[in-house]
Amino acid sequence: MRSSHPRSAAVAALVATALATGLLAGSADAAEGAVSADPIRIHDIQGTTRVSPLNGKAVADVEGIVTGVRTYGSRGFWLQDPDADDDPATSEGIFVFTNSVPAVAVGDAVKVSGTVGEYVPGGLGSGNQSVTQIAKPTVTVVSSGNALPAAVAVNEYSVPAAYAPAGDPAAANSINALPLEPSRYALDYYESLEGMNVKIGTSRVVGATDPYNELWVTVKGWENPTKRGGTLYGSYGAQNTGRLQIQQLAPVAQQPFPVANVGDKLTGTTEGPLDYNQFGGYTLAARTLGTVTAGTLAPEKTKAQAANELAVATYNVENLDPTDPQSKFDNLAKAVVENLASPDVLALEEIQDDNGAKNDGTVSAEQTLTKFTAAIAAAGGPAYQWRSVSPENNKDGGEPGGNIRQVFLFNPARVSFTERAPGDAVTATGVTTENGKAALTHSPGRIDPANPAWADSRKPLAGEFVFQGKTVFVIANHFGSKGGDEGLTSVHQPPVRSSEAKRLLQAQAVNGFVKQLLAADKNAAVLAVGDINDFEFSGTAQALEDGGALYSAIKSLPKAERYSYVYQGNAQVLDQILTSPAVKNFTYDSVHINAEFSAQNSDHDPQVLRFRP
Repeated sequence: MRSSHPRSAAVAALVATALATGLLAGSADAAEGAVSADPIRIHDIQGTTRVSPLNGKAVADVEGIVTGVRTYGSRGFWLQDPDADDDPATSEGIFVFTNSVPAVAVGDAVKVSGTVGEYVPGGLGSGNQSVTQIAKPTVTVVSSGNALPAAVAVNEYSVPAAYAPAGDPAAANSINALPLEPSRYALDYYESLEGMNVKIGTSRVVGATDPYNELWVTVKGWENPTKRGGTLYGSYGAQNTGRLQIQQLAPVAQQPFPVANVGDKLTGTTEGPLDYNQFGGYTLAARTLGTVTAGTLAPEKTKAQAANELAVATYNVENLDPTDPQSKFDNLAKAVVENLASPDVLALEEIQDDNGAKNDGTVSAEQTLTKFTAAIAAAGGPAYQWRSVSPENNKDGGEPGGNIRQVFLFNPARVSFTERAPGDAVTATGVTTENGKAALTHSPGRIDPANPAWADSRKPLAGEFVFQGKTVFVIANHFGSKGGDEGLTSVHQPPVRSSEAKRLLQAQAVNGFVKQLLAADKNAAVLAVGDINDFEFSGTAQALEDGGALYSAIKSLPKAERYSYVYQGNAQVLDQILTSPAVKNFTYDSVHINAEFSAQNSDHDPQVLRFRP
């Protein structure tokens, strides 16, 4: 498969094999199609829909100017006709997939003969749109040093407000066959520019530089801004049309990619072909890259809890295990102490076993937790104790052999843990009463571990705590991931979100358990916390809140502050703390220390809630 992403350096050879064996649209078995007797222009190939009317056909002597060359990953070049037609729906640019380093340069006028195809980054099952391309090319350089076609300015005035047309119900909601309406829909606008030379002016960074040398900007600075410079994904209908991924064509060995955080500015002109890939959809493959101007964004520090306040936090520490460098332990520990103000109870997600991803049957995480709590103490934090339930080997998903689980850390100088017949991986905790109050049958214990909702997924960890004589129940969660969901730029509109079904069942299980606690004691203080892997407006959150059993406390924040994660330039909620009705007068904080920054200790921002039980 072909991908423009630099993380796929070996992918070109795979594509060549796929083309040779007829696995992709426009593959070698279609090359026998007759070559048209009329001169074929690029806009004839692109057509007015997402799929070329010449898909699978051989074309000869297609003329244009080279506007960009990619010498790594998916090797090839972009070709653009300088003599555009008068139809805004037809792109004048196209990618020529050469498989090897192209023997052309920017500014060359060339003629290309080859086979038109529709390549789907990520494969047909990904739901991604296809990229119209010419493969198996024969290239003739006619002249060099030519002026490039003028770049199309992509800006707040050119990108429509509506994101995408509704897909055709008769075609599984596909938008492939729909005529492009580039003045009406953002996805149609970008598609009408596929392969063309485009440019943006100074734009705000809304997705930090990642390990794969890419960042995200918005060309609509006013579109759903967060308080700290991002772009908020606040509903399924707020996809943020101004977001655009930026990569560079120059290999990073020749030209290091700039490091940027959310809120920085990519200043000046960034110009190059408009590509589409599986790691974010439409992407400006920069031939000329602007300069990053740093902003003033700094990691947040939450307020310390008062003496009579219980502080409960949740933090996904991203596959922490003893083989990680000490610096990761130290940085995470410093964040617990300095940024989270040493919460009284800290629910951790993605604590791995004692040898991490080594798949040898180890499930204990004692060494991981010993090392982490020691790092916290060394950073000036409390002497945390911990409680957890080790999973069955390779039964809870995540990295094979890593055996991730949730863990409670608690400060025994401030809060006590009520231990009741600690459960094991397969034993379900239940609800009973003690002196007229709700209690757990196993503390710590797992909620309904045999439920198919938790197959290959983390089972919720329930624990019973006492703070200043008051019992508080905490449920640490790490719901199923969004893996398998289609991206916002999917060929299906709305995109298929297949992973939601499992999280809905998981949410119903947790909600049902909380209802049992409230049935035993309507005034029970319950906090369901963790990496819910879903939005505060999602069906998952609604199922957790069903019947008023819980409330997603992040909704108490102003809308522009509701996020814990940044994905493809969208600031969004994945981590949540939900409260039962008895938890009143709380203070909530999504502590932004990771998601907006290129340098991260985790990709999640921790959440903290303070209240008086």
